[in-house]
Amino acid sequence: MTRTIYLLRHGQTELNAERRMQGHCDSPLTEQGVAQARAMGATLREQITAPHEWQVLASPLGRAQQTARLVCAELGIAEDRIQLDPRLIEVSFGEWERQQVDILHTQYPALATQADWHFNAPGCEPYSAVVARIEGWLADAHLPPKLIVVAHGLLGRILRGIYAGLHHDALWQQDMPQDAFFRLQNGTLTRIHCQAE
Repeated sequence: MTRTIYLLRHGQTELNAERRMQGHCDSPLTEQGVAQARAMGATLREQITAPHEWQVLASPLGRAQQTARLVCAELGIAEDRIQLDPRLIEVSFGEWERQQVDILHTQYPALATQADWHFNAPGCEPYSAVVARIEGWLADAHLPPKLIVVAHGLLGRILRGIYAGLHHDALWQQDMPQDAFFRLQNGTLTRIHCQAE
């Protein structure tokens, strides 16, 4: 079965705007984040036909759910079509959640040179555990062939890397945009830019 996945990151949140680590903690979308979510929905509407044929999955965190609702509104899909999948939750950053990135990099200068520095956080979810849940999700034969997924920055980066079979360095060179999303199809990644109105 060929599966097509549109993978979206939630719009900008208040903690994003303050450059703070979020992980499993949460904050609402900013005005810019709401505009980004609507732009993703409008752009996605141009990419797919028959939106009602697509299953919408979202991380259980509030910022992903808020984004998913805005995307569905643009697609003309009822909110009750959104299904929450705990496997799509963001990586837990342990004791670094809510900490400002710039302050962390000042306290621990070596982090600035490590692409996967997030996993140095005390109490952080281990990288191996993140990979295991993503691989399990991708291999789930019960998932439908047409998926719209609203998840998170780091989780999405790792998911895309695993899906496309990227080498470790290439995986970590990927960006985590909130003004674009990705189509995952036939083992390839296509970046689709969204222009907010």
